[in-house]
Amino acid sequence: MIVDTHCHLADAKFRDDVEAVIARASTAGVAQIISVGAIGPIESDRLTVKIAERHENIFAAVGVHPHDARDCTPKRIAQLRDLAASKKVVAIGESGLDFHYMHSPPEAQEASLRAHLALAAELGLPIVIHCRDAERRLAEIVRETGIPPRGGVIHCFTGDATAAREFLALGFHISFSGIITFKNSAPIRDAATIVPDDRVMVETDAPYLAPEPYRGKRNEPAYVTRTLEKLANLRRTDATTLGAQVIANATRVFALPLSR
Repeated sequence: MIVDTHCHLADAKFRDDVEAVIARASTAGVAQIISVGAIGPIESDRLTVKIAERHENIFAAVGVHPHDARDCTPKRIAQLRDLAASKKVVAIGESGLDFHYMHSPPEAQEASLRAHLALAAELGLPIVIHCRDAERRLAEIVRETGIPPRGGVIHCFTGDATAAREFLALGFHISFSGIITFKNSAPIRDAATIVPDDRVMVETDAPYLAPEPYRGKRNEPAYVTRTLEKLANLRRTDATTLGAQVIANATRVFALPLSR
């Protein structure tokens, strides 16, 4: 059994068969799923919460992706606060910094990140962080503001071991995606070996970043087992043991009910 700690079930790529996708995940041994909004307009967050409320084993995170940080107004933060009143919302995010694509100006991304950190602290929820080519600046901001009391997760980690150590020192958990199955992911694989057992997580980021041998196809939560197997191999353990550890970590950070 395993938990997919980050996917996007409200994404348009799942519009026609989301229930079948959820069923396949269950068949594959995915005990729980955290579905993240933060894909465009607020309607995606609303749909994410609705999907979670329909399924006992699915939970939601709500936020504004750094790509859309220019749209992170006080009104949008208020809308996220309202959505977070649902008992199925277990985190704020994903927020963060993406200095690779720069779909929103850096100053807008930083303002949005600060607003999300404050909201997570206010609501007593962990924060889910997206970071690409911005590890140093992200760490500087978190050192200034402090990590929310409930902590947080660096999702889909794409840095190296040095960045991993810095995020761990700040108190974050680190989640690995299907990227670790790619041949050109050596720095990420190295980082995957140094994260302590009680800080490691695994995810799909579906419908994106399908692991080998599905690379290039639509990703699904069911495929998290492939990433788990690779991560276990890198960490010199077995998938069953690591899967149980990830479930324990996710249960603690996101205050999930015990999976059955």
